[in-house]
Amino acid sequence: IFLFRASRYLEELEKFRADIMTACRDAYAGKADDMDFLRFDEAAFRACPDESIDYAVMEQTESAAVLPIDAGWSDIGSWSALWEASEKNADGNCEIGDVVSLNGSGNYIHAGSRMVVVETKDAVFVAPKARIDEIKALVAKMTATDRPELEHHRVVYRPWGKYDSIDIGDRHQVKRITVNPGAKLSVQKHHHRAEHWVVVRGCAKVTRGEETILLSENESTYIPLGEIHALENPGKIPLDLIEVQSGSYLGEDDIVRFEDKYGRA
Repeated sequence: IFLFRASRYLEELEKFRADIMTACRDAYAGKADDMDFLRFDEAAFRACPDESIDYAVMEQTESAAVLPIDAGWSDIGSWSALWEASEKNADGNCEIGDVVSLNGSGNYIHAGSRMVVVETKDAVFVAPKARIDEIKALVAKMTATDRPELEHHRVVYRPWGKYDSIDIGDRHQVKRITVNPGAKLSVQKHHHRAEHWVVVRGCAKVTRGEETILLSENESTYIPLGEIHALENPGKIPLDLIEVQSGSYLGEDDIVRFEDKYGRA
């Protein structure tokens, strides 16, 4: 466990790894406020060397002391460590969520919407505790095959709210979109996809070409391919709608913005 004043750590980092210090300063200097987020300069952040505090500073400094400690502490750095630190039943299982198990022992079981070992909206992870460290090789394999899970979460947050990608196929994608009260998506168009919107909660103000309409619960509209459009929540409660995209290309970069209240290009 490292304990130090921030000022002393920065002094030592400047001394031994000035390149890391410079990258951090540049990333912070290029920061920008984005609603509830503080975003650092991406290029400067990516330029920062991939070096841990252990090697960069603690193994170099002459201003450190080492003391023994016996506090039963764990950094919970793996799923097996999480199992060891969790409350377990008579079978030695850690069971979180709606779980019914039979003839199993020593397991970590986390159930979200269905029965799995570890399940989130993005992925399902299953592995013996003894081989848990192989997750690094699994991530490397996913990186080599350009798996989309490494770049995009199922739930994506935006300045106006969020969307959850429910289903995706070769020529279709279904999203559940939540627009915060008073928020508005950019005025935009798409070259390769059309969109169908169905309101399931709240009120939607829809601009479609020269037309502006209000949609309430259980009402829908259609945005043709290439049509300039915008979506806004004029109400006091979150707006939830189902969006069905169809077309030859469904990537998030198929968007031309004409106007955006959040300053996005």
